[in-house]
Amino acid sequence: MDEKNNEELELIPDEEGETPELQQKLKKIKAELKKCEAEKKEYLEGWQRAKADYINYRKEEGKRFEDMAHFVTAGLIQEILPVLDSFDLAMSHGLPPETEKGILLIRSQLLDVLKKRGLDTMDMKIGDDFNPAEHESIGELESGIPPGKIAEEVQKGYLLRERVLRPARVRLSKTRLST
Repeated sequence: MDEKNNEELELIPDEEGETPELQQKLKKIKAELKKCEAEKKEYLEGWQRAKADYINYRKEEGKRFEDMAHFVTAGLIQEILPVLDSFDLAMSHGLPPETEKGILLIRSQLLDVLKKRGLDTMDMKIGDDFNPAEHESIGELESGIPPGKIAEEVQKGYLLRERVLRPARVRLSKTRLST
């Protein structure tokens, strides 16, 4: 406290120990203390809200950044999938053993890189039920398999982080026509 405040508080008490001026100053100080405590509470609550808003903002920005990274990754992988399809097509045409081994190795390396980014091939077998969420029907094929089941996989389907990136293109079985 400075000297002025000390002088103001140095009042001579009356017989009961308090002067009317001292009582007045005490009321004034208590009122000011109450006001300061209310301001402190208001500022503290405001700061706590601002801090919570900032924490939520950082979480949302982190999520947005992660979503953007996944979106970019998905776009890049979709552009690379035709390269994998080309490797599959080349191997289905009967290549010399040395060439086939080299192409298979390159395809495997490329697929490993993509798997590290979350890509996975869809597991399906001939005779499985058709699932429009995972398969795209591009035609029908006469076969001994019950109608509506997958008779042929024309193009592999892929998942990215357990979501369909590209549905498998399939032909469905249809009943054989008897002649």
